[in-house]
Amino acid sequence: MTIFKEIVDEEFLTVSETKELLADIEAERAMDEDRELRYELARAIEHANRFAVLEPEEAQALVDDLQALEKVDEATAYKIANLLPHDRDELRSVYAKQRYSLSGEELDEILNVVAQYA
Repeated sequence: MTIFKEIVDEEFLTVSETKELLADIEAERAMDEDRELRYELARAIEHANRFAVLEPEEAQALVDDLQALEKVDEATAYKIANLLPHDRDELRSVYAKQRYSLSGEELDEILNVVAQYA
């Protein structure tokens, strides 16, 4: 017998937004002395603290600006906001699985938007 799990809802988050949510969970667990942080949760908190560069509002504004561009969909915008690529090679790696490639001008346009926030 196989048990299948169904995805009920999906929402994209930036690392900064995730850091904020994990901080709330960490504070809630700290109030209860009997509850320890599980290893996975502790590692997730550590990762979010290390890689969250922007404030949540700035990260969301970056995502909105990226989505305004023609070749950037929602999932890609969040990925770019989380990675904050600095050059064309880093940005090309984000688009590696896409069926199309971007021109140099399109890459530069995206990098210019990222540079305003990073």
